[in-house]
Amino acid sequence: MNAMSRAVAVGLLAALVQAVMLIAFAWPATNIGPRDLPVAVSGPAAGTVAGKLAEHDREAFEVTTVADEAAARTAIEHRDAYGAIVTDSGQPRVLVASAASPVVAQQLTAIAQQLSGAPAAPVQDVVPADPDDPRGTGFGTMVLPLVMAGLAGGVLLSLLVTTVGGRLVGLVSFGIAAGLLSMAVVQGWLQLLPGSFLTLASIAGLVSFAVAGAVAGLATLIGPPGIGIGALVMLLIGNPFSAATSAPELLPKPWGAIGQLLPPGAAATLFRSVAFFDGNGAAAPLITLLCWSAFALLLLGLGALRPRRQAPAAEPVAA
Repeated sequence: MNAMSRAVAVGLLAALVQAVMLIAFAWPATNIGPRDLPVAVSGPAAGTVAGKLAEHDREAFEVTTVADEAAARTAIEHRDAYGAIVTDSGQPRVLVASAASPVVAQQLTAIAQQLSGAPAAPVQDVVPADPDDPRGTGFGTMVLPLVMAGLAGGVLLSLLVTTVGGRLVGLVSFGIAAGLLSMAVVQGWLQLLPGSFLTLASIAGLVSFAVAGAVAGLATLIGPPGIGIGALVMLLIGNPFSAATSAPELLPKPWGAIGQLLPPGAAATLFRSVAFFDGNGAAAPLITLLCWSAFALLLLGLGALRPRRQAPAAEPVAA
């Protein structure tokens, strides 16, 4: 292949990547809607409300009937439900948790008001979002910089540090520094998340380590193509399906669930659980991030064991 043909091929490949990225980012955003969204109902009219929800969209909600309003609140606080419709006092009332997802809270409020027939059904936010970020806009945009910084860290370590031990030390240093600095900005300056600074910084550091480690580990094992693979997985799949601006149950199936198995989605869920829900629902995303970190260490180890190519010996030059 001559230089001109190679240039055309590279241009076409770049255009194809651009088209795929447009689909990956735009398609989930244009198909937002409830899919098996966990909702609790209680009170004398719980069965009627559940039936109306099923009539509205049979696949939209996963309805659970609980004993009373207190149980509904507990389900929301434990992240077993995004909201509830309670009829304990006769008139339907809506309980939401904007901290779990402002988009879900708005949709659930609108749907519940339509079902109740009352244009102004009482709504209570059981677990509100941070007052400095009531719509969750800042929270939703927080995940992408963490992922991109992790990618940048992994690429720099892969290109500038040649030894596996050096890359590991760099990853640990990057994770600690990135966690502390990012939370100094997010919590100290922007005030987007409540809770313990050190706990949230540890989560940010773990996310940074997992993303950068996956990239550096793939590069160590298979060479430069590993950088591209890591970037595609984290940025092209992980970020648009992270549900950081919505909720996994609002994305098309099975992409919402797949997104939670990647660091960006796990990071968003873990931050929400720790900052707003006292750690409820944090186990699954924490395990996901720990598994990615362990995967990164495994890749580095396998890369260290891989035999390195010997440089060809120079032929002797005649005197």
